Amino acid sequence: MSAHGLPASTGLGHGLPRVGRLGLASRGNTNLDTASVHRAIAAGVNYLNWCGNPNGLSRAVRELGAKRKDVVVAAQLSATSRDGILRELDAALAELGTDWLDVPTYYWMESREQWRALTARDGGATALAEAKAQGRVRALGLTSHQRKLAAEIAQEGLVDVLMIRYNAAHTGAERDIFPVTGKLKLPVVAYTCLRWGALMSHTPDDPPDFEPPAAPAWYRWVLQNPSVSVALMAPDNAKELDEDLRILRDWRALSEADLCALSAHGKRVYKHAGAFP
Repeated sequence: MSAHGLPASTGLGHGLPRVGRLGLASRGNTNLDTASVHRAIAAGVNYLNWCGNPNGLSRAVRELGAKRKDVVVAAQLSATSRDGILRELDAALAELGTDWLDVPTYYWMESREQWRALTARDGGATALAEAKAQGRVRALGLTSHQRKLAAEIAQEGLVDVLMIRYNAAHTGAERDIFPVTGKLKLPVVAYTCLRWGALMSHTPDDPPDFEPPAAPAWYRWVLQNPSVSVALMAPDNAKELDEDLRILRDWRALSEADLCALSAHGKRVYKHAGAFP
């Protein structure tokens, strides 16, 4: 616990090291280089979410050496069949240069039909459960935009981490996800914390002289919720990363006034920024 009362790290269970609550994700269109990833790790970021494309993050993981045991690496797997998911797991381990994947995440789980295919006798869930018993994976994650489906799956006891969209414009997880994960003591990793940058832009309803804050404020907004274990930043480049890492040099909760102002802007963005309920 920090001097400001905001936890700076959290435990995920399953033999994983404690992780800083600000995590780092790569996307297919980001340009974060290997040196920047190492800089983030040195600053205390040790939850890394890899998008699956060879990039600076995967190269940094290959270069971790003895530090690998102190870093939690998550990666998305999209196949539902046993053979398909094992091919994806083997490919991920090869690209990352590691013997184990901490949190393989069932990616883009958007329908009950997908989940039934994954958990069938010849489905990928059986293969990953075996890989977990073998020590090739540590914990099983799931990411979905369908909050109610994700909550139902969580209650089946087959996943160890939920990866859910949560930001000041999209707060539905407070109603549909967090009450469930709280009872289950299931870790939640939040992504899309900036609402694809919309939270840093103006809306037609902004009050006079209102200036939308930069990215760090919006990550603080997410981290202020105790139901969130890790908030993922996804900077496009080294400059954006350095700005985000300011949070770690000034770790604190938002004031009540700032929290209210950010929440109000989130509602305005939700109203004007288009779809995604």
